[in-house]
Amino acid sequence: MTQNSLRVLHFYKTSFPDTMGGIEQVINQIARGANKLGVQTDVLSLTPSRVTSTIELNGYLVHRARLHLQVASTGFSASVFSRFSELAKKADVIHYHFPWPFMDVVHFASRVRKPTVVTYHSDIIRQKYLLKFYRPLQNKFLSSVDHIVATSPNYLSSSDVLKKFSDKVSVIPIGLDKTSYTQLSLDCLNFWKKQFGSKFFLFVGLLRYYKGLHILMEAAQGIDYPIVIVGAGPIERELKAQAAQLGLRNIHFLGHVSDEDKVALLTLCYGIVFPSHLRSEAFGISLLEGAMYGKPMISSEIGTGTTFINVGDETGLAISPSDPVALRQAMRYLWEHPEQAAAMGKRAEQRYLKYFTADTMVKSYVDLYGELVKNHYSRQGNNGALER
Repeated sequence: MTQNSLRVLHFYKTSFPDTMGGIEQVINQIARGANKLGVQTDVLSLTPSRVTSTIELNGYLVHRARLHLQVASTGFSASVFSRFSELAKKADVIHYHFPWPFMDVVHFASRVRKPTVVTYHSDIIRQKYLLKFYRPLQNKFLSSVDHIVATSPNYLSSSDVLKKFSDKVSVIPIGLDKTSYTQLSLDCLNFWKKQFGSKFFLFVGLLRYYKGLHILMEAAQGIDYPIVIVGAGPIERELKAQAAQLGLRNIHFLGHVSDEDKVALLTLCYGIVFPSHLRSEAFGISLLEGAMYGKPMISSEIGTGTTFINVGDETGLAISPSDPVALRQAMRYLWEHPEQAAAMGKRAEQRYLKYFTADTMVKSYVDLYGELVKNHYSRQGNNGALER
């Protein structure tokens, strides 16, 4: 069979256009890129909406089952079993996105007999007590799939879980397609330039516990550099309260902004600050966006993909996690050394072009899909012939 006749089913708890997080962005980039290479793609996810109709998005199909219950960030659905089985029958490859414990249940209940690949986005960090009960199922699930993809060599070398399955793990870094980003108008650029000028630090992302923004609040004391925070999330209120308590006038919370506004802010900003301090931050899509726009970066060394994107003293500065003094010093260094900061930004863009384009990521996945199908049907003794 050829890759042009491949059909792939992605399965994760959420997807575009319902939610716009990092994993959803990865699925979207793979799906739209694979479509350009002739690979038919379906995405199945859960939605709290009563509207579960299939829609077409960027050349692929998005199917949504009703979300019935959510516990410890894990969505459950009674109707997804039949939807998954139906779509899996049509697929040549099932592409799972980990972690999502309910996905493991669906996998085994549906008795999948197709080639399977898991993109391992993150260890389970926060739910340590629940992990003790889930671990047997996790290990059984990861043992059952044909291949596992880590998103960076850093994460592969630092994850105890991935080490157990190293014989079937490969690394495919997450990639972005800059041409898929909204075209920036001069009016939008000028609007934000009037607001903040062209020398400010930028954070983009969901406001979650592991993003280290409380550390950024502490680091912002005693400096007057403008710091723009784009995004919303569960800790937004407490961060604003912390900023008020500390008397910070240089912190600007923008909440959600449009895609064009985000592009304008990425274009204008002086540097990216990304203080995530826990391994829950497995990669850092918005950090990669900073590299794509040629910006120097500040991130913490937490043994994950953040310092695969941002190489210390090359594309920016890598600091110890949970250290507001180090973060303040890093911002001060970039601010006071514009030539070095610009050079780091240039190297960041070059590194993006070398390792992190969507084209590179998508080609690696499409090649992997083809190899998995070939091996799967060869083992069945039909010389690779496709039987659905």
